[in-house]
Amino acid sequence: MRASRPGFLMLAPLCTGLGVTLAWQQGEPPALLDTLLVLTGAVLAHAAVNLLNEYEDFVSGLDLITRRTPYSGGSGALPATPSAAKRVLGAALGTLALVIAIGVYFLWLRGLPMLVLGAAGVVLVLTYTRWITRSPLLCLFAPGLGFGPVMVLGSLVALGARLDTAAITVALISLLLVSELLLINQIPDVDADRKVGRRHFVITLGKPKAARLVGIMLLTGFGVLAAGLVAGWLPPWSALALAPSPAALWISLTLPQALTSPQKLDAVLGSNVAVLLTTLALLIVGLSL
Repeated sequence: MRASRPGFLMLAPLCTGLGVTLAWQQGEPPALLDTLLVLTGAVLAHAAVNLLNEYEDFVSGLDLITRRTPYSGGSGALPATPSAAKRVLGAALGTLALVIAIGVYFLWLRGLPMLVLGAAGVVLVLTYTRWITRSPLLCLFAPGLGFGPVMVLGSLVALGARLDTAAITVALISLLLVSELLLINQIPDVDADRKVGRRHFVITLGKPKAARLVGIMLLTGFGVLAAGLVAGWLPPWSALALAPSPAALWISLTLPQALTSPQKLDAVLGSNVAVLLTTLALLIVGLSL
């Protein structure tokens, strides 16, 4: 349980909840069983990638040299209990098998579109730690693709809803905010990641430039939200999700100055998590009204 990082699993139902909410607003509410399976599959997929990440980071030695924060550096479960490594791997594969089983049900129900999005999600889970983290561009956008297009749009397809401009806009917002979250959380891990062969933008660009990229992506996410409101792609109540934007601006301005202070950096990381979760939750509320 600790290796699955349960404190972070809230992100999956929020992203999937956006898709479920959009599906409800399009007409006849989806079947309750299908809705529950969509939400369950998303949480299990997130748990699977966390478990695999924990196992592979322990095997590579990364967990032994990382400075842990409440928001980065892994759970520390396997360094504390090394004998559990094989059981964590088994849990990861078992959890992924359940995700695939749910996906097969929706594949039977919805056909080829479900196969494309479902297969993309499985590939992201299996390849993220071992391969994707070796490519800066893939490492930047893979998390956002998983929680944005795969979860948001995949939920709509699974529930038999259509992919409209509102869905594309919401998926893009999720992509930007989640990718930004993973990028900022890589800042404290940069030295340890470099030693085990990872290559992400904090390593290749350096911390100052990566911090600026974090700010650009975070504010662009809110910019897409504002553009969606102005263009009429999102309903007016979606403006509720703009409420955390002053905090997002503060993060963008403060992060470059916090790079040399672990205490200040941890405060910014915590604020960033709060902004992301609050924004997605308020967007669900706004889409529902």
